[in-house]
Amino acid sequence: MHKPLRIAAIAAACAVAGGALYGAGAATAGQSTANSTHEPYNIGLLVKDIDTYYGTAADANGVYQASPDSPYAKDLARIDSAAKKYIDQAARKAHHRGDKPAVVFDIDDTLLLSLDYEKRYNYTYNATTWADYVNRADRPGVFGSAELVKYADKKGVEVFYNSGLSEAQRSAAVENLKKIGADVNLDADHVFLKDKANPPSYLSACATPGTWTCTTVQYKGGTRKHIEKDLGYDIVANFGDQYSDLDGGYADRTYKLPNPTYFVS
Repeated sequence: MHKPLRIAAIAAACAVAGGALYGAGAATAGQSTANSTHEPYNIGLLVKDIDTYYGTAADANGVYQASPDSPYAKDLARIDSAAKKYIDQAARKAHHRGDKPAVVFDIDDTLLLSLDYEKRYNYTYNATTWADYVNRADRPGVFGSAELVKYADKKGVEVFYNSGLSEAQRSAAVENLKKIGADVNLDADHVFLKDKANPPSYLSACATPGTWTCTTVQYKGGTRKHIEKDLGYDIVANFGDQYSDLDGGYADRTYKLPNPTYFVS
């Protein structure tokens, strides 16, 4: 998973309402970390704020779920509404020009919600517990995510996925995406995952077989560059819950989804 930094709320206190269009020249305060000499925000209160934001509650099976009436859900609905309008316009223009429009989605907390893991493990990361969680392939969908994937596909926009999940987690990721209804282009040519053992040649500047030094921005930006330059698509929109999902260029417009539970540089 893409969690080299797992800090329960760096940037959360200042961006709990956080999902917004993140375009060229937009403010990037969400990337900042707290360097103040003042007393930090109380972590117990912050966790309560996060629970309120998601409307967190355990279901009958003891799984923590977000509420469809929560501020989180309302923020996502606003983003999805704006994104659909833009995708429709961008697709029309691209097809008129004879271009091949595409959209790119991150997976973790962009399409598949990890709130239960975060809550259950107190907003900390452990590679073993995370792998077990991913491999269960039963995460709920981020509200509206599957519908947005299918909307882009319906408009003739090629759907790609650009995730920090590892190649070993491919089958679980694909199975989980199918379960939530995001069953669009889930083949290896469209789902890009980290393959540290055999990295693709287009990442050669930071990755060779057995050696991986790519940052999240290098990996994700390099993958988008491959989609545009090598595969010939125009990425009209890129969606992610981290700024590192969005930085690095090669997308006409980017959309930052809310996630106050961790920060990935």
